[in-house]
Amino acid sequence: MNPHDPTSPIGIFDSGVGGLSVLREIRWQLPYEPVIFLADQAHVPYGLRPLEEVRAFAVAITRYLRAQGAKLIVVACNTASAAALHYLRQACPEVPFVGMEPAVKPAAEHTQSGVVGVLATPATFQGAMYASVLERFASGVTVLQDTCPGLVAQIEAGELYVPETRRILEAALQPMLARGIDTVVLGCTHYPFVIPLIQEITGPGVRVIDPAPAVARQVGRVLEMQGLRHPGPCSGAARYLTSGDAGRLQTLLWTLIRENETPEYLDWQLILNARRS
Repeated sequence: MNPHDPTSPIGIFDSGVGGLSVLREIRWQLPYEPVIFLADQAHVPYGLRPLEEVRAFAVAITRYLRAQGAKLIVVACNTASAAALHYLRQACPEVPFVGMEPAVKPAAEHTQSGVVGVLATPATFQGAMYASVLERFASGVTVLQDTCPGLVAQIEAGELYVPETRRILEAALQPMLARGIDTVVLGCTHYPFVIPLIQEITGPGVRVIDPAPAVARQVGRVLEMQGLRHPGPCSGAARYLTSGDAGRLQTLLWTLIRENETPEYLDWQLILNARRS
C-alpha cells in the first residue's frame, strides 16, 4: 500500500490492549478509515521500562507500520508518547503522528475545587512531556498523582471488575478524594476500560477525563490537513496484530470493544527486519 494514498490505513500501536480505547473512538468518529492495530504484548507493560528502550520499540513499530502502508501513525500509548513522540517526529518527518498527552489542561480549566488527580504509569510521570504539560497548564492547581501499580496487568488479563482491580483503584483514588479532587485524568490508554469502576469509587461529583475522543478528533484534523482523509463511503476494515498471544488478544477484543476478529501473531523479528529494510 502507498502511505500517501487516502485509502491506506491508519496505523495504531500500544504496548498492549490499552490502545483499543483509542481505536474504538477513531472507528466511531472516522468509520470510513481502515486501521492496522499493533499490540506489542511481547513487551507489555511499557510503563516500567526505561524510556530509551520504549523509544527503540516505538521506532521499530513505526517503521513496520509504515512498511504496511500506514498513512498516519497514532501512538496510542502515553508511555510511548512520552518516550518517543518528539524523537519520532524528528526522525520521520514525512510521517504524520498523533500521540497521547495527559489531559491536564481541560482538567485545570474546569476544576472547581482546584484539585485534580492523574492516574498514569511511572514512565509517563517521568517524561518531559508530562512536566511540560504541568508547567504550561497546571499553575494554581493542585495535581495529585498515582501510578496504580498492577492495573495495566489486570486490564491486560481482562480482569476489569474483580476485587483486586477495585483494590488498586481504591488505593489510588481514596487519598485523592480525601484531598478534594473533582476531576480524574486518565493518563494511560488502558484505564478507560475501568471508567465504570472508577465512577463507582469516586461518585457522580467527580469528572473522569478519557482522552480518546480528543485524540480521534485530532486524527481527523491531521488527515484533513494532509489530504489523507478517506473519501468513503465504505466500512473501514480493521486488522489486528500482536507480538504476543493472538488467542489472548482475540478474547480481549471481544471483552473490551466487542470486536469479533481474528488477530495475527507477528514475530518481533519481523518488525526489526522491516526497520532494517
